[in-house]
Amino acid sequence: MFYHVKDLQFNARVSRPDPAFATLLLEQFGGANGELAAALRYFGQAFGAKIPYPDKYDLLMDIATEEFSHLEIVGATIQMLLTGINGDLKDAAEKSEIMQLLNGRGAKEEVIHKGMTAPQFLVCSGGSPAYTNSQGVPWTAAYINGDMQGDLTADLRSDMGAETRAKMVYEYLLQFTDDPFVKESLQFLMTREVAHFQMFEAALSTIQPNFPMGTLQPDPRYTNSYFNMSTGNDFRGPWNEGRSTQMEETFRYIEDPIQHVMETNGLLATDPQETNKSLTEMEKLNRSVGRQRRDEVDGAAPLNGPQQWNDPERESITARIVIARNAIPTEKDANITIREAEKQKNKKRKRDE
Repeated sequence: MFYHVKDLQFNARVSRPDPAFATLLLEQFGGANGELAAALRYFGQAFGAKIPYPDKYDLLMDIATEEFSHLEIVGATIQMLLTGINGDLKDAAEKSEIMQLLNGRGAKEEVIHKGMTAPQFLVCSGGSPAYTNSQGVPWTAAYINGDMQGDLTADLRSDMGAETRAKMVYEYLLQFTDDPFVKESLQFLMTREVAHFQMFEAALSTIQPNFPMGTLQPDPRYTNSYFNMSTGNDFRGPWNEGRSTQMEETFRYIEDPIQHVMETNGLLATDPQETNKSLTEMEKLNRSVGRQRRDEVDGAAPLNGPQQWNDPERESITARIVIARNAIPTEKDANITIREAEKQKNKKRKRDE
């Protein structure tokens, strides 16, 4: 259940009305990378995590609820940017909120001009924020449905990307206002994106293994091939030479992809090279990881009989499993391969002995 506290998480303030910036700020109210999208993204992801990963359910619900708090901060800021809030503007208190700005023909025309980039302020929402982006395009679930794939090794990576994009929008917004009070709110909201990124990264690292994302392992014939698919001014770096960051395979730089494709019958006649992994090993890992994921889900929920969402007895049992699982130390790098996960388990086993 939800319980609303009417005080804002961060006490938003503005120095003066600014309809033009209110229009831009709509991007974080009803835009693709805004607070509504973030809240509903994590809220939706949490349901699938409740039984197998109650710790991640807790994390996702906490952050989803905080994002609703941030939506409230953004909405309150937009509202204040569209109304008179200081003593001088209180003189027009008998007028409706949006009309407080329209004292005189010149002021009226200026506000209408500024409002035309988001005319819903003046003719639809009556000076209140609407669920649109800065261009007036209505919010859509298409922004977030692709981020809810039912597998936390994918979802948490999407969340890290979402926090990155939201941080950048706030960074850009800060360049378009000189209001010190608005800036302090935007700084807070931007900083929380950085905080959430690290929280999601840490949560990902406790799911071991988590790389590659999902269950199925990649085909070792193609994991370490870098195809030089553009000509002119080519560069080499750790993305196409040396060892790969996660699979620890030596990159193969395919200088002439066309010739390589022709010589290998459209890559069908390719064998694993510069890697110690084989197709047989990958098939075994597919089965073992699949069983692990299945057991995590099935072991946390009864397959037969009635079920209930609030189940203290079952949650107590699952909590003990989660605590033991999270006791495995994690690396700074959140991407944990099967090999790294086994190393971590062995280290823990030796310490326990």
